Amino acid sequence: MEFNYCCSICNKNFNIVPELTLCPDCSKNQEPDQPLLGVLEVKLKGEADETFAVSDLLPVEPQYFPPSPVGNTPLWEPFNLRQKTGFKNLFIKDDSSNPTSSFKDRASFLVSAFAKKFNINDISLASTGNAGSSMAGIGAAAGQRVTLFLPKTAPKAKLVQALQYGARVFQVDGSYDMAYDISLAYSQKKGGMNRNTAYNPMTIEGKKTVSLELFKQLGLFTINGSRQNRAPDVVFVPVGDGCILGGVYKGFRDLKQLGLIQGIPRIIGVQTETSDALFRAFTTGKFENIPTTTIADSICVDVPRNGIHGLTQIKQYKGEVMTVTDVEIIQTRASLSRTTGLFTEPAGAAAFAGFLKAAPRLDPNALIVVLTTGNGLKDSASASLGISVPQTLIHSIDDIL
Repeated sequence: MEFNYCCSICNKNFNIVPELTLCPDCSKNQEPDQPLLGVLEVKLKGEADETFAVSDLLPVEPQYFPPSPVGNTPLWEPFNLRQKTGFKNLFIKDDSSNPTSSFKDRASFLVSAFAKKFNINDISLASTGNAGSSMAGIGAAAGQRVTLFLPKTAPKAKLVQALQYGARVFQVDGSYDMAYDISLAYSQKKGGMNRNTAYNPMTIEGKKTVSLELFKQLGLFTINGSRQNRAPDVVFVPVGDGCILGGVYKGFRDLKQLGLIQGIPRIIGVQTETSDALFRAFTTGKFENIPTTTIADSICVDVPRNGIHGLTQIKQYKGEVMTVTDVEIIQTRASLSRTTGLFTEPAGAAAFAGFLKAAPRLDPNALIVVLTTGNGLKDSASASLGISVPQTLIHSIDDIL
């Protein structure tokens, strides 16, 4: 398999080298407070059949990857939910079982390997929490130094997790967007590799692996009387910067290019009503920098850095962006746990809340996948809003009876 970079705007091709992050031509037109221009994708050339290994479709050789078991996350068959909702082909792709309990390990894994291939040992990034703790953990496995910039609102559990892995952490007195800009300035002065979402092409490429896995896993099930490798009809994805969205599309596009699937699934991106930049752009065609806040910290961004690239694909492949409320996330998160035994963080619950909201207009026979992106213990404080915590202590069984 051969690989090169391709600009998502002008379609120019470039060699894959670590110093190239954005298209040098299109990025010249970058405006402040707008998504990145000239986001680069990895373009593959070659052939593969359904027996491919995921690593076959990645631009870094296996020997450079750290010894961390990223990927191959479980695809749940939520029996109780299927009965309750009437969707007999509903699946949940649970990425909370990755090594640092987050979907972001998929990107960190490839970024780490890419840095290793080019003898780069320092990696910096900004994060709302998950990408940072992920890069810290994967970097620890690879023996790499990680410098992380977190907004002051990042959940404490994610801060502690990153520090536990040995990352150098700076807390920014501002939003994720401010942390993003500071981290870019840091890497430009200090060197090394910057892992920032969409800015580093390997982040989108790493996240495409979830689509490749779904293709493999769904081939093991008999769905509507057929047992074959296939793509979902609909995938619900939580959306902040739009990088996971871009990665999911990229994986299915690669499968289609290789002739392994016939069409691209309908992707439905889910945002919160109070952090809805992509939804607003989907509706109005314009990106506006409006300060955001939401209980789903993982998808709380003012300017989605992969917004232009993500929105282009949504429109091209007839996808959709929708919103849910924080209250719906809190309620759905609790009900999902009680129905399935899966405890996800608010962003994952947002994807499931989106499915429930859209369910009345979906085909109950459709093959639907909900992508849950992180473990609920990463933000247990917000989970307490959907449960009743005991307020009194007991001393014996008589206190209960």
